[in-house]
Amino acid sequence: MTTQTPPPLSWDGSAHPSGRTETACPVETGLDLPGLRVRATAVGAAELAVRVTPQSVPGVLLIEVTAARPTDAEPVRARVEWRLPCTGATGYWTPGTGTRWLPPSWALPRIAALPKGAPVGSLVGTGDAALCTFAVGETVLPVSIGEGAVEETGEFSWWVEHEGGTLRLLLDLSGRHFADTVRGAAAWWGASLPAAVVPDAAFEPVFCTWYALHLAMTSADVEKLAALAAPLGFGALIVDDGWQTDENGRSYATTGDWQPAPVGFPDFAGHVARVRALGLNYLLWHALPFAGDRSAAIGTLAEHALAHLPTLETYVLDPRSPVVRAHQVERLAAAVERYGVDGLKIDFIDTFLREPTTASPDPDCTEVAEGVRRLLAELDARLRAVRPEVLIEHRQQYMGPGLWPYATMVRATDCPHNATENRTRTADLRLTAGPLAVHADPLTWHPGEAPEQIAVLLLSVLFATPQVSVDLAAQGPGQLAALRFWLSVMAEHRDLLQRSEFRPHRPELGYPLIESRRGGGRAFGRYAPLPVAVPGEWELLLLGNGDPDTLVRLVFDRAPGPVAVLVQDAMGGTVAEVNLTVDGLELGLHVPFGGLLTLRR
Repeated sequence: MTTQTPPPLSWDGSAHPSGRTETACPVETGLDLPGLRVRATAVGAAELAVRVTPQSVPGVLLIEVTAARPTDAEPVRARVEWRLPCTGATGYWTPGTGTRWLPPSWALPRIAALPKGAPVGSLVGTGDAALCTFAVGETVLPVSIGEGAVEETGEFSWWVEHEGGTLRLLLDLSGRHFADTVRGAAAWWGASLPAAVVPDAAFEPVFCTWYALHLAMTSADVEKLAALAAPLGFGALIVDDGWQTDENGRSYATTGDWQPAPVGFPDFAGHVARVRALGLNYLLWHALPFAGDRSAAIGTLAEHALAHLPTLETYVLDPRSPVVRAHQVERLAAAVERYGVDGLKIDFIDTFLREPTTASPDPDCTEVAEGVRRLLAELDARLRAVRPEVLIEHRQQYMGPGLWPYATMVRATDCPHNATENRTRTADLRLTAGPLAVHADPLTWHPGEAPEQIAVLLLSVLFATPQVSVDLAAQGPGQLAALRFWLSVMAEHRDLLQRSEFRPHRPELGYPLIESRRGGGRAFGRYAPLPVAVPGEWELLLLGNGDPDTLVRLVFDRAPGPVAVLVQDAMGGTVAEVNLTVDGLELGLHVPFGGLLTLRR
């Protein structure tokens, strides 16, 4: 990655000066939108061309800027800046979750690249309408993004810039629901990318060892948990950090060799076979960038490192080096080829994005992001040659479209015990993950947790693939009943919940209401005492109540007529079952905390 001096603050929302030749011109959008101003700039070039192409949805534009004839030895960069009156804004949405406040225009720009983030954002207004959503077409190399409210003018300003002669910017000023505009941007990316192969197994619930065992685990520990997990409805097991070391401390000093721990996992192939015989897919954790201080690998790879992380006791390897890529592909592929696992949990890809402190002696590309792409592509080809439907998990920090062809699922960032954060993160991922299955951070809870609260944890990720990481042997009958019930609901309605038209509401409030639609099905997650609008025709309606307020008020735009009503508690027990006729436009029903309402017409 090209090292750059941090730019000075830009108080007025404009892009930071480059110190090079800049050729700029206004861009005519053809939209009758008061206060909209757009400007294109070629950095390091004396000429530029701009093309504006209206898209099929009114108010959506594709702006393409082409810069040519460099005026100095540095690569040409293309930039687009635009601004709007900041009126009616309620929050600012970015794919990394975080706060939803309106950032100030003088905040340092964020960087999105293949190893981290995605070049997309949305200024959200009243009623969840997108005042402006944008996406950049570069899916590998770093994109600099400035965005924020301008104190002096009351406007909201944006600028995007990246290296290369052409910049493609999708601007959505249609005023649609922000979720529709972000999903539209993801579809735009997907149209220019290779199709991702995502097997059905990627959407099955996962039991993960991390919170349940951390590093203190053996093959016997894992097999005991796997035997308990399979009958509950789990379809896969992730063996996380700890399989490659007999140490129990949280250090990455032994990463990079990727050999099973000799004491804890003495017969790894046999262990994997026993878990798979239970009907579970087996995924194995690897920290892709790391070669630890005490690993054998670092003896030959130290000169091919980007940086050393003393607090983690590991080196970050340089993916631009063919030597590094060959080592990592060989070691990670061994998990599938030698031990028979079904897939990999690939961790810490975002660590590659740090600025290099050293330089590999044999890079075959300039940008670290391109090196990461080559590493993942080479690994993907090797794995699919053996197992065409290999399962690959990435994490929220690296969810960009350039990674879609090399993953099957993407998981929310660590947020143990935090239902609100898990809900928010999985909802954000649903908007930007394209074809990939979106997974929750593993749900975990205290051994004394109430079944209703366990149900709420599961409800928080109702629209994602659940992962769980607790000591299953320590769970009481009520806790297991809640887990079994909600996993069964998620399995029965997987397409409606996970492969559907998806709308989370009120991002500035952490999505207190989420809905999905598929055919005649409607599903709602209610996480605050709010009325639930049910528009249009429907045949099946599901509502999970994640709020202590049990009076659920449904508001229809047409009278439903005869309906069959089923109310269940957090453990699946029947609270009420009745047939009734709804002649009006409202229906109020009591649904227990952590319970499920099902209406059928």
